[in-house]
Amino acid sequence: MDLHSLVENTVTGLGYELVDLELTPRARVIRVFIDQPEKEGGIGVEDCVAVSNQLSRVLMVENIDYDRLEVSSPGLDRPLKKLADFDRFAGQEVHIRLRVALNNRRNYNGILMGVRDGKVCVRLIDKNSGKEEGEVALEPGNIDKARLEPKFD
Repeated sequence: MDLHSLVENTVTGLGYELVDLELTPRARVIRVFIDQPEKEGGIGVEDCVAVSNQLSRVLMVENIDYDRLEVSSPGLDRPLKKLADFDRFAGQEVHIRLRVALNNRRNYNGILMGVRDGKVCVRLIDKNSGKEEGEVALEPGNIDKARLEPKFD
């Protein structure tokens, strides 16, 4: 079993969602980002401790060599990784960077409209003026990174 599957099975077995897994070069630091959609108020320190303790045991049993394990919430600027994330967070502001430019553009900001016909739809908003620029449908396979843009009013 590869490390991602091992971590995902452990995290989901504890009732959490694996949002992201990051490894530093040579996997010396393992960063795990977890969420629990049903939980009001988001992930707390006690959640991170529970997952960290269980993962530490599993990694020891599986003889995975690492220096440090970090478990945290995905934060307000949560990355969107799975297609279901784009539906779940529809209506929120998002920043998306593409692998290959579309219409001479790799970066898109706007309101996430969800997934339609297998494509991620975004109502574009100009960052400087705040004006709407129409809507774009992006191929999920061309999305390099996607993050929520937190609003602080």
